[in-house]
Amino acid sequence: MMRTDFESWQADFIERLQTGQLPQAHSPVTTISDSMVSSWYNSQLLSRFADLESRRLQKQGKSFYTIGSAGHESNAAVAAALKITDPAFLHYRSGAFFLQRAHQKPGTQPLYDLMLSFCASAEDPISGGRHKVLGSLELNIPPQTSTIASHLPKAMGTAHAIAMSKRLKLAGTWPNDSVVLCSFGDASANHSTLLGALNSTAWAAYQGIPMPIMFVCEDNGIGISTRSPKGWIAQRLQSFQPIKYFYADGRDSQQVFLTAQAARQYIKKSGKPAILHLQTTRYFGHAGADAEVAYRDKYHIAADFENDVLLFSAAQLVKRGITSAPELANHAQSIKERVARVAEQASLRPRLTTAKAISSSVVAKARSGDAKVRSETSINQALAFDKRNMHTPQPLGKMLNWALHEIMQEHPNALIFGEDVAKKGGVYHVTHHLCEQFGPNRVMNTVLDEQTILGLTIGAAQQGFLPIPEIQFLAYMHNAEDQLRGEAATLPFFSNGQYDNPMVIRIAGLAYQKGFGGHFHNDNSFAVFRDIPGVIVMCPSNGRDAALLMHHAVDLAQRERRVVIMLEPIALYMARDLLQAGDNGWLFDYPSAKEAIPKLGQPTVHGSGKKVAVISYGNGYYLSRQACAELQAEDQVRIIDLRYLVPLAMDSVMPFIEECEKVLIVDECRQRGSLSEEIITYLQEHQPNLFSQVSRLTAEDCFIPLGKAAYDILPSANQIKDRLQTMGVLRQ
Repeated sequence: MMRTDFESWQADFIERLQTGQLPQAHSPVTTISDSMVSSWYNSQLLSRFADLESRRLQKQGKSFYTIGSAGHESNAAVAAALKITDPAFLHYRSGAFFLQRAHQKPGTQPLYDLMLSFCASAEDPISGGRHKVLGSLELNIPPQTSTIASHLPKAMGTAHAIAMSKRLKLAGTWPNDSVVLCSFGDASANHSTLLGALNSTAWAAYQGIPMPIMFVCEDNGIGISTRSPKGWIAQRLQSFQPIKYFYADGRDSQQVFLTAQAARQYIKKSGKPAILHLQTTRYFGHAGADAEVAYRDKYHIAADFENDVLLFSAAQLVKRGITSAPELANHAQSIKERVARVAEQASLRPRLTTAKAISSSVVAKARSGDAKVRSETSINQALAFDKRNMHTPQPLGKMLNWALHEIMQEHPNALIFGEDVAKKGGVYHVTHHLCEQFGPNRVMNTVLDEQTILGLTIGAAQQGFLPIPEIQFLAYMHNAEDQLRGEAATLPFFSNGQYDNPMVIRIAGLAYQKGFGGHFHNDNSFAVFRDIPGVIVMCPSNGRDAALLMHHAVDLAQRERRVVIMLEPIALYMARDLLQAGDNGWLFDYPSAKEAIPKLGQPTVHGSGKKVAVISYGNGYYLSRQACAELQAEDQVRIIDLRYLVPLAMDSVMPFIEECEKVLIVDECRQRGSLSEEIITYLQEHQPNLFSQVSRLTAEDCFIPLGKAAYDILPSANQIKDRLQTMGVLRQ
């Protein structure tokens, strides 16, 4: 039996070729050419030796990633069955797929690119040295890091978006006849993210919605050290009807190619999705530091090498008469030496060395072009459905609805989707009438699954749409935060700015909702967004700002390729009054075409007093206005509405507070993890003299209960009023 450590294996493998110790080859398939079989074998061999070379370099401190593709190399035949225009979201053991796909793009240097990635070189053409990823813009492989099923929702979303491009007759990133490829491991088949993505794919296909996607489960039977129960993966993958199940033995690359080809033809003909269950074997442990002998019998480990796809592919070449076993041995030795030379070359290339260079791709590269120019004519056309109200002041929810009508009219690539957003118009009717106006292809309901909603968002964004999804409540976002944190926000970073995810995520959130609430519907924490590099969070407190910010969010997404979150205060959706019933003090006119879109980070200020500057946002700003009005202290107090919460532009806030004696921060979120902590820190670091005169008022560190009890843990107008008085503000 062959020795199983990676250094010894190379010599044993070449010796086995030299002596002709090959398994019984499968019968040649006449429809598959000799050159094609040779091509697969070369990609498989390159992938194997590249993995092993990376481990050797890792011991020298020159390579930094050793999760390899050894044993999975039959996926090269999957690549051969697909077009280069089929976007591929790859499992981290799909190195041979990557190398094989490059055959469809003459002039590429996939081996060198792969080794640059292994060595974290700044010249790596996909990540620029930020991670070892299988990705390439020219090969239509969006980069994935160590994905544990998190890429399935966006692959599913991409398939949906490609079909949507065809229905809407819009040219997308990928052609309308493309089939999405998404590969994953058998251990990932147990992950809730994967189950949700497959369920949503099946849900759509069941209704006849085209879903051109091929899922490939590269099943090696083990996840790190945990075995997959025998027969479990096959049973599980066959249960997602109407996703059609295909199976191929990974030892036989001919069978893999024909099966993958049949699966793609089925998808193209039917418009339905498919799963290819690809049986593989994992060699050399999970990664470099993983010693298989700690949890597997060494004789079983050695026996697995008898099923090596490289041996079976070599045997196929000999059986076809293309070459001899000794010639294959010489060829393998030549490939080994070539990979070593290329790896050594790559290991000497420069790496990222400065924080500025590393972080330069956190935000995607902006696209040239002017912002959409609003006009009174276009506004009147967009709001014609609501002629009765369009010239009268309205609350925040209505203003958002009007802004969305205008945006959908001006941006044919804009899509709105989420739970209940279509005919119902959303729980709070913010998307009312949009489905009737723009049709079910552009305004659609989704399954009740936030991971699916954000997966659709990422997929649509990568296909060239402008997605504006709705998350029904802020607390629901936690069900899918990895789609935002680990997928949407990281894509520009790990692709060196070549790929992006422009989107505007609308989230109904924050507290103070009356007659309905509790923890899930009155969530007053958005800390989850605040430490994600590159993400923008906006929060309007009134209707006029809501409309302006929504237009700004769309412009940032469309032209600057940003991930933008619009955090919408539920309690203010329909707020009409400020001080007393019927005063209509919180109704505003819709912004005219003459009104400029704000600059990023630009706050608004009410009042010009110099005694106390109140810094707040959302409900806190509304309550601060009430408190100030009740004290009749507008000449003593100025109230700053931040509007842009992430990133927090304190440099834009400072000019409004520097001439004030004291500062009060009103933060409706909890004391710990709230925005007020960041403001306090900034003032201490930049304005130590003023810092001694800073006070803050926050919610309690507590979950929000149901009913009126909620108001006992949240800041109130009376509390703000009392705090202002203790800070020297006198009632007039």
